[in-house]
Amino acid sequence: MDKVMSTALFSRGPPPGSKEEPGFDGRVVLYPSNRNLRDYLSWRQADCHINNLYNTVFWTLVLKGGLTTAQAEDRLKGTLAADKNEILFTEFDINYNNESALHRKGTALIWEKREETTTKRMKLPNEEEKEVPITRSRRRVEAYHCDIIGDQFWEEHPDILEDDNC
Repeated sequence: MDKVMSTALFSRGPPPGSKEEPGFDGRVVLYPSNRNLRDYLSWRQADCHINNLYNTVFWTLVLKGGLTTAQAEDRLKGTLAADKNEILFTEFDINYNNESALHRKGTALIWEKREETTTKRMKLPNEEEKEVPITRSRRRVEAYHCDIIGDQFWEEHPDILEDDNC
């Protein structure tokens, strides 16, 4: 059975107002099917979201709420996503849904095929010099900060997944 290979790279942005650089978690994994691969990537994005929500509330409690890191950790023990959203909104007037997609969704890097057309001056035999268009297909890494759990992303990028029926 053919294996589907995934290279997943998700970023976790720095805390709001922080001067830290984002952290990255990258992996190369082999999966037996496209469904397994999509499930794994969905889980990775959900995990990125959970971690970022926690870190956003944690650092907001420390940087804006004046708590120590130990106090912020104690405050967040046992909380659910709804509790964290409520803390941000009621105590700091922050709607987590308005945070950037980079922070909420992480970064998915994918190879995309792009057609590039350039012109080149050429001298053809027995002719004068002229500009000739040259089109090449190139693959470039593109960064996306969007939902990859639903179908829309996969419908817009069908070339990411290999045919399971090979």
